[in-house]
Amino acid sequence: MTITLNSKIPAGSINDKWNNYKEDAKLVAPGNKRKFKVIVVGSGLAGASAAATMAELGYQVDVFTFHDSPRRAHSIAAQGGINAAKNYQGDGDSVHRLFYDTIKGGDFRAREANVHRLAEVSVNIIDQMVAQGVPFAREYGGMLDNRSFGGAQVSRTFYARGQTGQQLLLGAYQQLARQIGLGNVRMFNRTELVDVVTIEGRCAGIVTRDLVNGEVVSHSAHAVVMATGGYGNVFFLSTNAMACNVTAAWRAHRKGATFANPCYTQIHPTCIPQSDPTQSKLTLMSESLRNDGRVWVPQNPDETRPAAQVPEAERDYILERLYPSYGNLAPRDISSRAAKRSVDSGRGVGPLKNGVYLDFSDAINRLGKDVVEERYGNLFEMYERIAGENPYDMPMRIYPASHYTMGGLWVDYELMTNIPGLYAAGEANFSDHGANRLGASALMQGLADGYFVLPYTIGNYLAPMLNKPIPGTDHPAFKEAELAAQARYQGYVDIKGTRSPDYFHREVGRIIWDYCGMERTQQGLEKALSELPALYEEFQKDLRVTGDAESMNQTLEKAGRVDDFFQLGMLMCRDALEREESCGGHFRAEYQTEEGEALRDDDKFAHVAAWEWTGDPTKSIRHKEELNFEAIHLATRSYK
Repeated sequence: MTITLNSKIPAGSINDKWNNYKEDAKLVAPGNKRKFKVIVVGSGLAGASAAATMAELGYQVDVFTFHDSPRRAHSIAAQGGINAAKNYQGDGDSVHRLFYDTIKGGDFRAREANVHRLAEVSVNIIDQMVAQGVPFAREYGGMLDNRSFGGAQVSRTFYARGQTGQQLLLGAYQQLARQIGLGNVRMFNRTELVDVVTIEGRCAGIVTRDLVNGEVVSHSAHAVVMATGGYGNVFFLSTNAMACNVTAAWRAHRKGATFANPCYTQIHPTCIPQSDPTQSKLTLMSESLRNDGRVWVPQNPDETRPAAQVPEAERDYILERLYPSYGNLAPRDISSRAAKRSVDSGRGVGPLKNGVYLDFSDAINRLGKDVVEERYGNLFEMYERIAGENPYDMPMRIYPASHYTMGGLWVDYELMTNIPGLYAAGEANFSDHGANRLGASALMQGLADGYFVLPYTIGNYLAPMLNKPIPGTDHPAFKEAELAAQARYQGYVDIKGTRSPDYFHREVGRIIWDYCGMERTQQGLEKALSELPALYEEFQKDLRVTGDAESMNQTLEKAGRVDDFFQLGMLMCRDALEREESCGGHFRAEYQTEEGEALRDDDKFAHVAAWEWTGDPTKSIRHKEELNFEAIHLATRSYK
């Protein structure tokens, strides 16, 4: 297929584009919606909200999740909050300011039209979730409360203690469950997507594998929505749930969907440091903690005293010193690099000297322990269970870790990939965050896409297909995809080598973290691109999968996901190598200012890099979507 990147940005001023789009979009009459079938893959915030809304509108909807229940989706792990430009605090917030903060936070590498729409619909999300009964925190007078988050100088983050994602997912899930009960949604649990089927240039459906009995089955539809999250687990150690993977998006990529900006990965500054070389997961501590916690390290690299005994004069409050205007709420990419520089200089804290302090003593003295407990109690309890230290008495120890991925499937203004009929929503697409995501914007994007964008844009695609036949699962393309999937999984079993999928996952993650993590260099990326193919060849010869392909087999599941991580990892390093600038989470050491900040090259790289699959992950073809800034002028990003 010939790749064309048409972003379909509507005409008009930035404030009018979304309204203009909705007014001009083709509509499907209520009685005709039941003639269309939509598949939604993933049941997190983006998937559940999209499925529930489209079913409410009248579409036939099938939802697929590899979890036992849709409630297990990784959106539930989000803690700190969700942004919306409500200006409840009267501190100067507006739709334009949220739009500007998001563009600036992404280091001017996001598409203006998509980001402005996100800021516009953010105000509706809160009303929607309150109506669904989400128990947002409230002020003493009953109004919804707000707190600050990184990269903003206003309080626009709505929250439910430290479990906002859980409460929002329960709200979306109850709407999904209602539609399941009404018969408008068919739910497929414990089912993993293993391929995407395209016929005559459009997406015709998917192929899935039942994780309990290994059965491979096809499903056809008028449109398919990928809402399958991000690929942060390519690093092995990340804040993502262990089962998070890239397989659904990667299978779409292999069928022709371009993969955009894979090197844009976010390192979150407030994670519990690794304590053991055999550790399999890292734990996130919410960015909301930086509202009241102060980040510091000892001035003296040889400091051995407990934190409380280090005098103020001998502490370096690194973020307050470097970025006084934002202080401890500087954006994630900047805060992460500041912590890394402190640890690299020998001033790390903890048994392995691999963390920095997040200290709440000032807040406890100023506000009282009860107020701090009310705001963050569940997070403090979680930290104490994991680290064995009480944050009320001694500072938390934190260090950056892989968290969110701004790259993903390329989509246009309608959230459709370059394959007609295939959409991507939430973290699975690349669209809204540029090179760095601001805190509390992931939940905002997932719900915006699912509740307020896709239900409009999908009708524009479906309307011309009314009463036209679509291929069924008896079409040869489905049978071919089923046989290929079965052969692939049987192939993993038949290798009969000596190494587990986890071994290879850990090794590929180590290479990518070392050379394509918080800091990248040409030499390191070239080294990764020599080591990864060699390790991939070993994977294809020495993988050991116990059990068979016709039953529940989690080792086999992992093998397929690690295979896709290998291919993605090579593309990430290639993308990072060819982007010869530093921007947001992509920090090339060769391109930095005298003060160690990211140095963009707007003349050469103010574009989206969208990669086309060729069959060889080291030889993908790079396409460009130029980014035009009309409402916001390109500027050096500064939080000083």
